[in-house]
Amino acid sequence: MASLITRRKLLLGVAATTALAGCDSRAASMFLAGMERWNERVDRMLFSPTRLAPEPPASELTPEPAFPSYFISDTIPFAPDNWMLMVGGLVARPSVFSLEQLKRMPQTSMRIRHHCVEGWSAVAAWQGVQLREIARMVGASRDARYVEFRSFDAGYFSSWDIESSLHPQTILAYGMNGHALYPDHGAPLRLYSPVKLGYKNVKYLTEVNFLPRRSGGYWEDQGYDWYAGV
Repeated sequence: MASLITRRKLLLGVAATTALAGCDSRAASMFLAGMERWNERVDRMLFSPTRLAPEPPASELTPEPAFPSYFISDTIPFAPDNWMLMVGGLVARPSVFSLEQLKRMPQTSMRIRHHCVEGWSAVAAWQGVQLREIARMVGASRDARYVEFRSFDAGYFSSWDIESSLHPQTILAYGMNGHALYPDHGAPLRLYSPVKLGYKNVKYLTEVNFLPRRSGGYWEDQGYDWYAGV
């Protein structure tokens, strides 16, 4: 985690130095884009679809009041009364799921350390359904190489590679530490996985779309690393 932040600061520093030296912004942008592609290739080489993140002991759980919460909206978003999760894109059976339907599916529970791009980490236990179970139910196509996640939090969204999306520890979480998600942590449903940095784990989910090409993301479109692997 620390190395990723250091690399980002280094690249931004190089870009700023280049601009001050008289190089145009297009050249700096091309340089950063090239470095991001290189970083992504390395991250993909290091990723394993079967390697599991270790579970810290229960003694390392972060007290919930100390577990940071984050949202884009001016105030905590609350789900509409008719909230449902829509799943579409390259799937054989586009579907809409209620929270009750998701809770009746096989549950995955895991205690995981969360890593934020800002440098902090925290431990919580999450309960939910594996995304690969949803993919199986809707008949996701083999042509779907990416998955996009959208929320009702001021249009927040992100997109992932299919391999990370179908990792066994990538879940749609409806519970935290054994109780239902609280609104400040993404109720009623959020994406969670230890294989990505925090900003990729979209809260307040409304849509999951399987896509042939990658889309961007709220922070990714502002220059944050797209792959953002841990």
